[in-house]
Amino acid sequence: MPLEAPLAPVFERVAELNRIYAHHSATAVLERALDDPEVGSTALVSSFGAESVVLLHMVSVIDRTTPVLFLDTEMLFPETLDYQRDVAAKLRLTNVQVSGPDRDLTFVNDANNRLHATNPDACCAMRKAEPLARALEPFDAWITGRKRFQGGKRANLQFFEADGENHIKINPLAHFSREDVQEYIQNNRLPRHPLVAKGYASIGCAPCTTRVAPGEDLRAGRWRGKAKSECGIHVVNGQVVQRVAEVQI
Repeated sequence: MPLEAPLAPVFERVAELNRIYAHHSATAVLERALDDPEVGSTALVSSFGAESVVLLHMVSVIDRTTPVLFLDTEMLFPETLDYQRDVAAKLRLTNVQVSGPDRDLTFVNDANNRLHATNPDACCAMRKAEPLARALEPFDAWITGRKRFQGGKRANLQFFEADGENHIKINPLAHFSREDVQEYIQNNRLPRHPLVAKGYASIGCAPCTTRVAPGEDLRAGRWRGKAKSECGIHVVNGQVVQRVAEVQI
Protein backbone atom coordinates (compact mmCIF):
# COMPACT_ATOMS: atom_id res chain seq x y z
CA MET A 1 0.00 0.00 0.00
CA PRO A 2 1.52 3.41 -0.98
CA LEU A 3 2.34 5.83 1.77
CA GLU A 4 -0.06 8.73 2.30
CA ALA A 5 1.10 11.88 0.53
CA PRO A 6 2.70 14.42 2.90
CA LEU A 7 0.88 17.65 3.61
CA ALA A 8 1.76 20.69 1.54
CA PRO A 9 3.71 23.49 3.25
CA VAL A 10 1.75 25.62 5.68
CA PHE A 11 1.66 28.70 3.43
CA GLU A 12 0.19 26.67 0.55
CA ARG A 13 -2.45 25.04 2.74
CA VAL A 14 -3.45 28.42 4.18
CA ALA A 15 -3.97 29.87 0.70
CA GLU A 16 -6.12 26.91 -0.31
CA LEU A 17 -8.13 26.95 2.92
CA ASN A 18 -8.88 30.66 2.49
CA ARG A 19 -10.03 29.95 -1.07
CA ILE A 20 -12.30 27.09 -0.01
CA TYR A 21 -13.82 28.79 3.03
CA ALA A 22 -13.85 32.38 1.72
CA HIS A 23 -17.64 32.74 1.88
CA HIS A 24 -18.38 30.54 4.87
CA SER A 25 -19.85 31.70 8.15
CA ALA A 26 -17.83 31.85 11.35
CA THR A 27 -19.51 28.71 12.70
CA ALA A 28 -18.90 26.81 9.46
CA VAL A 29 -15.24 27.82 9.39
CA LEU A 30 -14.79 26.74 12.99
CA GLU A 31 -16.71 23.48 12.61
CA ARG A 32 -14.89 22.40 9.47
CA ALA A 33 -11.50 23.56 10.69
CA LEU A 34 -11.85 21.30 13.71
CA ASP A 35 -12.35 18.34 11.38
CA ASP A 36 -10.24 19.19 8.33
CA PRO A 37 -7.13 17.03 7.83
CA GLU A 38 -5.49 19.95 6.01
CA VAL A 39 -5.64 21.87 9.29
CA GLY A 40 -4.66 19.09 11.68
CA SER A 41 -5.02 18.88 15.45
CA THR A 42 -6.40 22.17 16.73
CA ALA A 43 -6.76 24.03 20.03
CA LEU A 44 -8.63 27.21 20.92
CA VAL A 45 -6.40 29.79 22.60
CA SER A 46 -8.59 31.99 24.78
CA SER A 47 -7.84 34.91 27.05
CA PHE A 48 -11.35 34.69 28.57
CA GLY A 49 -11.48 38.41 27.88
CA ALA A 50 -14.18 40.87 26.87
CA GLU A 51 -15.39 39.00 23.78
CA SER A 52 -13.92 35.53 24.29
CA VAL A 53 -17.21 33.94 25.27
CA VAL A 54 -18.42 33.98 21.64
CA LEU A 55 -15.82 31.48 20.43
CA LEU A 56 -15.96 29.53 23.66
CA HIS A 57 -19.69 29.08 23.19
CA MET A 58 -19.29 28.05 19.54
CA VAL A 59 -16.72 25.45 20.53
CA SER A 60 -18.92 24.16 23.35
CA VAL A 61 -21.75 23.59 20.86
CA ILE A 62 -19.56 21.90 18.22
CA ASP A 63 -17.33 19.83 20.51
CA ARG A 64 -16.86 20.70 24.17
CA THR A 65 -13.86 18.36 24.36
CA THR A 66 -11.85 20.69 22.11
CA PRO A 67 -8.64 21.72 23.90
CA VAL A 68 -8.92 25.27 25.25
CA LEU A 69 -5.56 26.84 26.14
CA PHE A 70 -5.69 29.59 28.76
CA LEU A 71 -2.55 31.58 29.55
CA ASP A 72 -2.37 32.70 33.17
CA THR A 73 0.35 35.33 33.01
CA GLU A 74 0.18 35.69 36.81
CA MET A 75 -0.65 39.36 36.24
CA LEU A 76 -4.28 39.00 35.18
CA PHE A 77 -7.20 40.73 36.85
CA PRO A 78 -8.79 38.61 39.60
CA GLU A 79 -12.06 39.09 37.72
CA THR A 80 -10.57 37.33 34.68
CA LEU A 81 -9.54 34.31 36.73
CA ASP A 82 -13.02 34.06 38.26
CA TYR A 83 -14.64 34.54 34.86
CA GLN A 84 -12.49 31.79 33.34
CA ARG A 85 -13.68 29.28 35.91
CA ASP A 86 -17.31 30.39 35.71
CA VAL A 87 -17.51 30.31 31.90
CA ALA A 88 -15.75 26.95 31.62
CA ALA A 89 -18.23 25.47 34.08
CA LYS A 90 -21.30 27.09 32.49
CA LEU A 91 -20.37 25.94 28.99
CA ARG A 92 -19.22 22.54 30.28
CA LEU A 93 -15.86 22.79 28.57
CA THR A 94 -14.05 19.60 29.50
CA ASN A 95 -10.52 20.23 28.25
CA VAL A 96 -9.34 23.62 29.53
CA GLN A 97 -5.55 23.60 29.87
CA VAL A 98 -3.95 26.37 31.94
CA SER A 99 -0.37 27.38 31.16
CA GLY A 100 1.83 29.96 32.84
CA PRO A 101 5.29 31.48 32.67
CA ASP A 102 8.40 29.58 33.67
CA ARG A 103 8.86 30.37 37.36
CA ASP A 104 12.65 30.30 37.03
CA LEU A 105 12.48 32.97 34.32
CA THR A 106 10.13 35.22 36.26
CA PHE A 107 12.21 34.88 39.43
CA VAL A 108 15.42 35.85 37.67
CA ASN A 109 14.05 38.51 35.30
CA ASP A 110 11.02 39.96 37.09
CA ALA A 111 11.37 39.31 40.79
CA ASN A 112 9.60 42.60 41.62
CA ASN A 113 6.87 42.25 38.96
CA ARG A 114 7.93 45.53 37.33
CA LEU A 115 9.26 44.33 33.99
CA HIS A 116 6.01 45.41 32.30
CA ALA A 117 6.89 49.03 33.12
CA THR A 118 10.51 48.97 31.98
CA ASN A 119 10.35 46.53 29.07
CA PRO A 120 6.79 45.50 28.15
CA ASP A 121 7.94 43.52 25.12
CA ALA A 122 10.19 41.36 27.27
CA CYS A 123 7.40 40.93 29.82
CA CYS A 124 4.96 39.74 27.14
CA ALA A 125 7.59 37.44 25.68
CA MET A 126 8.21 35.81 29.03
CA ARG A 127 4.63 35.69 30.30
CA LYS A 128 2.71 35.08 27.05
CA ALA A 129 4.75 34.10 23.99
CA GLU A 130 7.00 31.51 25.62
CA PRO A 131 4.20 29.76 27.58
CA LEU A 132 2.00 29.72 24.48
CA ALA A 133 4.78 28.22 22.37
CA ARG A 134 5.10 25.41 24.90
CA ALA A 135 1.34 24.87 25.08
CA LEU A 136 1.02 24.71 21.27
CA GLU A 137 3.74 22.13 20.73
CA PRO A 138 1.29 19.17 20.48
CA PHE A 139 -0.96 20.98 17.98
CA ASP A 140 -0.90 21.80 14.28
CA ALA A 141 -3.25 24.79 14.48
CA TRP A 142 -4.80 27.22 16.90
CA ILE A 143 -7.96 29.30 16.95
CA THR A 144 -7.98 32.99 17.89
CA GLY A 145 -10.74 35.52 18.48
CA ARG A 146 -9.17 38.34 16.45
CA LYS A 147 -11.44 40.42 14.21
CA ARG A 148 -10.98 42.93 11.42
CA PHE A 149 -12.99 45.65 13.15
CA GLN A 150 -10.38 45.78 15.91
CA GLY A 151 -8.25 47.72 13.43
CA GLY A 152 -4.51 48.15 13.16
CA LYS A 153 -2.70 45.08 11.88
CA ARG A 154 -5.98 43.14 12.07
CA ALA A 155 -7.80 45.18 9.42
CA ASN A 156 -7.12 42.69 6.60
CA LEU A 157 -7.38 39.53 8.67
CA GLN A 158 -8.16 36.27 6.83
CA PHE A 159 -9.83 33.15 8.22
CA PHE A 160 -6.56 31.23 8.00
CA GLU A 161 -2.98 32.42 8.50
CA ALA A 162 0.42 30.80 8.49
CA ASP A 163 2.00 30.95 11.93
CA GLY A 164 5.61 30.30 11.01
CA GLU A 165 6.37 27.08 9.16
CA ASN A 166 4.65 24.62 11.48
CA HIS A 167 1.32 26.06 12.64
CA ILE A 168 -1.88 27.39 11.12
CA LYS A 169 -3.80 30.13 12.84
CA ILE A 170 -7.60 30.20 12.46
CA ASN A 171 -9.65 33.38 12.90
CA PRO A 172 -13.32 32.32 12.60
CA LEU A 173 -14.60 35.74 13.74
CA ALA A 174 -12.46 37.71 11.29
CA HIS A 175 -15.51 39.19 9.56
CA PHE A 176 -17.63 39.72 12.67
CA SER A 177 -18.58 43.33 13.37
CA ARG A 178 -18.76 44.75 16.88
CA GLU A 179 -22.55 44.53 16.57
CA ASP A 180 -22.30 40.86 15.56
CA VAL A 181 -20.33 40.12 18.72
CA GLN A 182 -22.82 41.87 20.99
CA GLU A 183 -25.82 40.26 19.28
CA TYR A 184 -24.30 36.81 19.59
CA ILE A 185 -23.66 37.29 23.31
CA GLN A 186 -27.14 38.67 23.88
CA ASN A 187 -29.00 36.12 21.74
CA ASN A 188 -27.27 33.21 23.46
CA ARG A 189 -27.56 34.77 26.92
CA LEU A 190 -23.86 34.39 27.57
CA PRO A 191 -22.12 35.76 30.68
CA ARG A 192 -20.11 38.93 30.11
CA HIS A 193 -16.74 39.65 31.61
CA PRO A 194 -17.47 41.76 34.73
CA LEU A 195 -14.92 44.42 33.74
CA VAL A 196 -16.78 45.26 30.51
CA ALA A 197 -19.46 47.06 32.51
CA LYS A 198 -16.68 49.12 34.11
CA GLY A 199 -15.38 50.46 30.80
CA TYR A 200 -12.78 47.87 29.81
CA ALA A 201 -13.29 47.07 26.13
CA SER A 202 -10.20 44.88 25.69
CA ILE A 203 -8.81 43.06 28.70
CA GLY A 204 -5.27 41.81 29.20
CA CYS A 205 -2.92 41.92 32.16
CA ALA A 206 -3.98 44.27 34.96
CA PRO A 207 -0.92 46.61 34.92
CA CYS A 208 -1.16 47.14 31.14
CA THR A 209 -4.92 47.54 30.71
CA THR A 210 -6.98 50.68 31.27
CA ARG A 211 -10.55 51.72 30.67
CA VAL A 212 -11.53 52.97 27.22
CA ALA A 213 -13.33 56.30 26.85
CA PRO A 214 -16.36 56.68 24.56
CA GLY A 215 -15.22 57.07 20.95
CA GLU A 216 -11.78 55.58 21.56
CA ASP A 217 -10.47 52.56 19.67
CA LEU A 218 -11.46 49.35 21.43
CA ARG A 219 -7.82 48.45 22.08
CA ALA A 220 -6.79 51.96 23.18
CA GLY A 221 -6.64 50.72 26.75
CA ARG A 222 -3.93 48.16 26.03
CA TRP A 223 -0.39 49.41 26.76
CA ARG A 224 -1.69 52.98 26.83
CA GLY A 225 1.01 55.53 26.14
CA LYS A 226 3.41 52.97 24.68
CA ALA A 227 4.31 52.24 21.05
CA LYS A 228 2.85 48.77 21.39
CA SER A 229 -0.42 47.23 20.22
CA GLU A 230 0.15 43.46 20.28
CA CYS A 231 1.47 41.10 22.93
CA GLY A 232 3.74 39.29 20.49
CA ILE A 233 1.99 35.93 20.10
CA HIS A 234 0.80 36.66 16.57
CA VAL A 235 2.34 36.62 13.12
CA VAL A 236 1.05 39.29 10.74
CA ASN A 237 1.30 38.81 6.97
CA GLY A 238 3.90 36.14 7.47
CA GLN A 239 6.11 38.39 9.58
CA VAL A 240 7.01 37.46 13.12
CA VAL A 241 5.78 39.98 15.66
CA GLN A 242 8.07 39.82 18.68
CA ARG A 243 8.99 36.24 19.48
CA VAL A 244 10.72 35.15 22.68
CA ALA A 245 14.08 34.58 21.04
CA GLU A 246 14.11 38.14 19.72
CA VAL A 247 13.51 39.84 23.04
CA GLN A 248 16.09 40.14 25.78
CA ILE A 249 14.37 38.90 28.92
